[in-house]
Amino acid sequence: MDGGKFRVHSEEVTKATHEALARRGVEVEEIAKIVLEMQLPYNEGLTLSHCIESVESVLRKREMQHALLVGIELDELAEQGKLSAPLQQIVGADEGLFGVDEMIGLGAVLTYGSIAVTTFGHLDKNKVGIIRKLDTKVGGAVHTFLDDLVASIAACASARIAHRTRDLEEQGKTFEDLRPEETAPETQVDGAEI
Repeated sequence: MDGGKFRVHSEEVTKATHEALARRGVEVEEIAKIVLEMQLPYNEGLTLSHCIESVESVLRKREMQHALLVGIELDELAEQGKLSAPLQQIVGADEGLFGVDEMIGLGAVLTYGSIAVTTFGHLDKNKVGIIRKLDTKVGGAVHTFLDDLVASIAACASARIAHRTRDLEEQGKTFEDLRPEETAPETQVDGAEI
């Protein structure tokens, strides 16, 4: 090893994360539709474009990227029958008592606070949108980890919007007053890169 001196560049990790989602048939817009469904009742003027921006912001977080890369890799290895027994059978069958898939998804939401945690629980239980499709075992595809990770992304993006809503209320504004690219206040700082 290199003693920890080599680091993978952020752009490479971000690209790999997007490629992994695309390879598994998950589009950012599908996740954003879940976010819109979760947040529209509370946010006047919220659009799908605002939600896409929020999902993209979540996907730039290293914690989420790492969780996605690990979970998708495990799902793909299970599809190929390359995990050791009994893990192969447990992941392949998405056994209800396994729980590691939910723990990785839950761990990834913790940086977004209690709103993200409770939203994750709701999405995990109710399987909204593409999460339901991923949870359905059809055609030999394994999404043991991915359905929970998509729920995690949607929960985090929803929490971001909920927190942004509070900021807007304090300014006497709504999402109608906000361009989608302004949804991510952390990218609107001098020196910050999108």
